[in-house]
Amino acid sequence: MSMSQSVAEYLRDQAWRRLDRVERRDGGRNARCALALLDAAAYADLLDDEDPLIAGLHRADFGPRGFDPGERVARLIRSWESGEPWQLLLAMRSTLQSTLT
Repeated sequence: MSMSQSVAEYLRDQAWRRLDRVERRDGGRNARCALALLDAAAYADLLDDEDPLIAGLHRADFGPRGFDPGERVARLIRSWESGEPWQLLLAMRSTLQSTLT
């Protein structure tokens, strides 16, 4: 599996977690988050591993379980509700790089 496919799979898994969440009075937050993550997953699937948005994530753990971004990036992903797909990937890359410097 390529890095971009692994990132896309991780984002889809997180989107399904949001769709499975039931919270009273969330105001549609879980649905917005899930849609934004599904959009970003579809976008990541179209990129190759040489794309700067994917290549910048190379410091994340790509082990047998796939993409494992670490807690700070995972928190960012869990809170993402809107924005263009490339903006999420850029934010993920920036957060990952700031944790490693």
